Amino acid sequence: MSWLRALKDTARVGMTVERTRLEPLVALRATAGLAIVVAAGLALLGPGSAASSAFGAFMAAIATFQKSWRPRPVLALAAGLTLAVSTFVGYLVGSSHIGLFLALLAVWTFLAGLMWAAGPTAGIIASGNVAIMLVTVTLPTSVPQAAGHAAMIAAGGVVQALLIVLFPVRRWGAQRDALADALAAEADYARRLRQDPLAPFDPQPLMRARDAATVTVRQARRRPAELHGARGLAERVRPVLASLADPAVGAPAEGPGRDRVRELLAAAAAVLDAAARAIRHGRPVRLPAPALAVLKSPDTADLLSGAPLRAARRLEALLDDVLETAEPGSGRTADPGESMLRPTLLGLVPVVLRAVRAELRPGSPILRHALRVTAVACAGLVIGRALPFGHAYWAPMASVMVMRPDFTQTYSRAVARFGGTLVGVAVATGIVQLAHPGMYLSGFLAVVSAGLMYVLMRTGYAVSQVFVSAYVVFLLGMGGVRWDQTVPDRVALTLVGGLLAMIGYALYPAWETPRLRTRLADWIAAAGRYAAAVLGQYADPAGARRADVREALLAARDARVAWQEALDRAAGEPVRHRGLSRAAADGAGDAVAALGRGAMLLEAHLPDRAHEPVPGAAALAQAVRTATEAGAKAVRERRVPAWDEVRAVLADGDGPGPGLLREAGEQLLDSLDEVSQALRP
Repeated sequence: MSWLRALKDTARVGMTVERTRLEPLVALRATAGLAIVVAAGLALLGPGSAASSAFGAFMAAIATFQKSWRPRPVLALAAGLTLAVSTFVGYLVGSSHIGLFLALLAVWTFLAGLMWAAGPTAGIIASGNVAIMLVTVTLPTSVPQAAGHAAMIAAGGVVQALLIVLFPVRRWGAQRDALADALAAEADYARRLRQDPLAPFDPQPLMRARDAATVTVRQARRRPAELHGARGLAERVRPVLASLADPAVGAPAEGPGRDRVRELLAAAAAVLDAAARAIRHGRPVRLPAPALAVLKSPDTADLLSGAPLRAARRLEALLDDVLETAEPGSGRTADPGESMLRPTLLGLVPVVLRAVRAELRPGSPILRHALRVTAVACAGLVIGRALPFGHAYWAPMASVMVMRPDFTQTYSRAVARFGGTLVGVAVATGIVQLAHPGMYLSGFLAVVSAGLMYVLMRTGYAVSQVFVSAYVVFLLGMGGVRWDQTVPDRVALTLVGGLLAMIGYALYPAWETPRLRTRLADWIAAAGRYAAAVLGQYADPAGARRADVREALLAARDARVAWQEALDRAAGEPVRHRGLSRAAADGAGDAVAALGRGAMLLEAHLPDRAHEPVPGAAALAQAVRTATEAGAKAVRERRVPAWDEVRAVLADGDGPGPGLLREAGEQLLDSLDEVSQALRP
């Protein structure tokens, strides 16, 4: 992709307004918290303290809108307290000498850039703290005042956290939505399998539901019973659906048996949708009677036999369990020891340190982002102070807020921030010119602007920046700063900050395109380990650990998501494909997904522990593991992989005999051959 096209695409993405479900009650609660601290600050301590507390409450509320499963009060407190510490330390260091503050800014920004290693939520909160710190350190004039401002900022975060505790909005709503989305995705999968027995399935909803099911100890004690257990059942339903539909291991491609399979899939979709609606809204399950009649039909045994009949009976039993679990108040609340537990904030410290340490290596995109954003922020502050404007901090603040570890987000956000700032300051300036608001009216208008931003935050970065810009104009006007002292400075310095961010990425990029082969190789190796783990269950039903299959499946899913995210990021980069074209990437990705699907079909028919070892399964498992590891190495080295080990096992007498395992093994080999075909020049 050329630079011109990349710039056009990122500009279009940045200015896109998305239609999404709004959360007005959550936005109203956040706005109320901001209004409380602004009103209290103005009434008791004056506009300076009110501005400090407003920044604390504003950032704390933004933190609670991030995509995190950690309790919202914890996010609000973390944002408010870390911002308070940043402000106080910033004033102590920077009040005497600009050089010292520049050094502190470099250290703080570098650490904030590294926090992306802990995930996007941590990265966004850390970046926001650096940006707001640039503003708040200019407010106090003495150490006691700095301590007071820091306390007010922390108080803003505390107020937001208290409001979340006192006025919860749709308690457990995010977890309900994640689990319901997973069940609804499987319902859609069942419907697509009726028309396309080899239809693909995106595991993202199941992975999101797993993240949502990871809770703190306190959450585990209070979690509704219907949110415990349904996800595990959904995981077990998916391979059964696939095995029932696949002509190789399920019913014949045509005939009465196939018609019954289509009826069973439609009934399964209806049951899963009913369970999803019940869990999403916390209401009793309302199941269509025809669906239940199909699942309980006694003539299924006359139309299906062997593996398809076993799959049909297992599907019926699993769906019964899903319905029972989805009923509100059914089941039992899990003991914390039985739940997937999320570490506390203190327990998270060593986890974050390990993640950051892992990124301190040459070529790490996170390390490059940290170095890049540090250089740009420091350059922005120097340039801002050199230009004939006030409020020099706006340039580095804009840079820090728009910069992300990947190209598309950085450039699209830079365009969106400048466009949103132009509109926002224009609207705010018009209101100021017409209304000439005083201190209290300016505070009210600032709160209204923040409230609109909270409501429309998820519709796009450009929209949110319109109201953020208006919020800043009114907030500074609350302290007596005239609009003509802020608007020209903000527009010009926002443009400078955005351009610096774009130039910084162009000069020191972290392109994903050259790493596509590595991502693909990681996925091939992970998919091979999953397939080998499943085959190992056939080789030793009594001694094999079922947990090995689960761990290998999760690792394969993580590798698949990493590949897909890398592919999406690479699609917008203005660089050549470096040996892996888009067509080759798509073909290889489809083939590796088919490899994982073949292993999933085998997982649906795992033998019980009393079953005798299946002849040839051990040899096939070892061959798949060895071949995929060697194939992944070949992909990294830009060679076309070969799968001679698997081919040899299936060709000689050491492989599995006729039957399910043999057919599945041939499917696995076909998928591996398709990988080689896609990568062949």
